[in-house]
Amino acid sequence: MKKTPALFLLALTTVSLLATLNTFAGTLYPVVIGNRWGYVDKNGSLIINPQFERAEPFAENRAAIRLGSQWGYVDAAGKMIVNPQFETAASFASGLAAVELGGRYGYINPDGKYVINPQFDAAGNFSENRAVIKLKRRYGYIDKTGSIIINPQFESAGHFSEGHAAIELGDRWGFIDLTGKLVINPQFDQAEAFSGGLAAIKLNKRWGFVDKSGKIVIHPQFEEVGFFVKGLAPARMGDRWGYVDIAGKLAINPQFDEAGSFSQDLAQVELANRWGYINKDGKYVINPQFDEAAPFADGLARVKISRKLGYIDDNGRFIWNPAN
Repeated sequence: MKKTPALFLLALTTVSLLATLNTFAGTLYPVVIGNRWGYVDKNGSLIINPQFERAEPFAENRAAIRLGSQWGYVDAAGKMIVNPQFETAASFASGLAAVELGGRYGYINPDGKYVINPQFDAAGNFSENRAVIKLKRRYGYIDKTGSIIINPQFESAGHFSEGHAAIELGDRWGFIDLTGKLVINPQFDQAEAFSGGLAAIKLNKRWGFVDKSGKIVIHPQFEEVGFFVKGLAPARMGDRWGYVDIAGKLAINPQFDEAGSFSQDLAQVELANRWGYINKDGKYVINPQFDEAAPFADGLARVKISRKLGYIDDNGRFIWNPAN
């Protein structure tokens, strides 16, 4: 897993097929047959025939799909609920989806009606009833009515998690609370969202972790890190990845070329250009065999073999084989 800066990454257009953190668990899963996208269920049965030029995972009973150059939304029956009309379209979160039209971003409800008219230079998904938006080169936050509740003032900003959001001011990163109050003064080179009570921060080219008081609880010492999930976080030391606990002690020795955060008690790791899955003891549950591998969500994980997309269960059994 490559660590990305905490700057606001637009939750728009296409969500990566193999996103680092898959939050789009649902009842249907996008697949490619030929050069068209459709959807299968958890048993691998084809439910929505391949017909789209791109299809994203379901979230809140809607999935963004692309026909031609425009994006719309279908429901789990394959019915076109929102006709393709947008330049980009995000997955639904908290009942709203960010969409782009005419180079401006707004939000629609599941019926496709605008709740917040297109007016922003950029817009992210709602989290904790806040969404980060961009206006005139500055980032701020709105509520679900579209009212600006934290004025655009930051050079960059992340989504809210555990009541805090990472923000950049004057080339330094700190954290604000839901009211916009600075709770950890800008002092870091970079900062990530809180997860499991800790947030990754970067100082002097090394990553460590702070708690919600801003106290450094794991000294910056790692080249790269991931998020804490159930007490473990991936961390790179030299050219190898392992896992540390919340005290900063090694729980799984550095041995992998890449490593992701745990999800549903399994983590995807890469060794010698092949991905597999380990448990919290560091033992392989699914041996390295994939070209790419995503975190587990809703009991399934997306994998790639020879550039083809498939899905496996937590026993490593294909429910959709890339050879299909």
